[in-house]
Amino acid sequence: MSWTDERVEQLKQLWGQGMSASEIADTLGDITRNAVIGKAHRLGLSGRPSPIKKKPSRGATILALTERMCKWPVGDPKHADFHFCGKTAQAGMPYCAEHAAIAYQPSSKKRDEDRERKVGAA
Repeated sequence: MSWTDERVEQLKQLWGQGMSASEIADTLGDITRNAVIGKAHRLGLSGRPSPIKKKPSRGATILALTERMCKWPVGDPKHADFHFCGKTAQAGMPYCAEHAAIAYQPSSKKRDEDRERKVGAA
């Protein structure tokens, strides 16, 4: 496989559309993903954010919350950086799994009974 002017132009176009290197290799045919990456690098094509490395989310504002988002408050409501967790909420709950584990704990009586049962079984 050689990089003809036509293939280079097609690479630039597909790269600009945001296609992955693997998708570009499949489209061009007879070329590997690594060859696409190498050529894009040599051409100085702009880097793109990795789909794997997502930027950490700051959560959601009250106006951005939906019924499927975790509504756990983060920070002080008096401060500008106050927000809600915003992760995917568990079905039928207002919180994600992490925050539901904090919010929904057994009562101390139930906890004591569970401990006694575990100690008695040992």
